[in-house]
Amino acid sequence: MRNFQSKRPAPEPEDQEFTDKVVFINRCAKVVKGGRRFSFSSLVVSGDQKGRIGVGYGKANEVPEAIRKGTEQARKNLVAVKLNGDTIPHEVIGQHDGGRVLLRPASAGTGIIAGGGVRAVLVAAGVKNVLSKSLGSNNHVAVVNATLDGLRQLRSAQQIKEIRSA
Repeated sequence: MRNFQSKRPAPEPEDQEFTDKVVFINRCAKVVKGGRRFSFSSLVVSGDQKGRIGVGYGKANEVPEAIRKGTEQARKNLVAVKLNGDTIPHEVIGQHDGGRVLLRPASAGTGIIAGGGVRAVLVAAGVKNVLSKSLGSNNHVAVVNATLDGLRQLRSAQQIKEIRSA
C-alpha cells in the first residue's frame, strides 16, 4: 500500500494565530450540453484579533478549494487597523460600491452588535465592543469591503493631534 501525502504543507506556527471566517459561499451554474456544471465562490475574512485584517475572494469548482483560495488571498491582503482597547476610537461610515456601514464605539460589556459580514470582519480584527448598522446594499462582498473601508479610516487620538498641529 502506498502512502499518499497531502498537497497542502503542514500549517506553520505563524498560521496558528489567524482566525478565518467564511462569510458567504455562492454557487454558480453553467448550462452545458450534458446538464449543469456548478462552480463555487467563497468570501473569507482572516485576522489575528490584534488589529490586522484581510478579505479574500476565491473561486473554484469545489467548495474546499474555493475556501482555500479565499483564505490565501485574505492573508496576502492584511491591513493594520487602529483600535482603542477592545473598541474603535471614533464613529465612522465605510463605503464600498453600494454598501455603507456605520461603526460606532461602545462601552465595555456591550459586545459586537452587528450581523453577517460586519460581525465576521470585526471579530477577526479583534474588536469586542461596537455598535454597527448596515445602511446600503445587502451584497455580502460590498458590506464586508465597506466595513474594511471604515476600519481603515480609523485614527488614534495621537494621530489626529499630530495632523492638527502640522
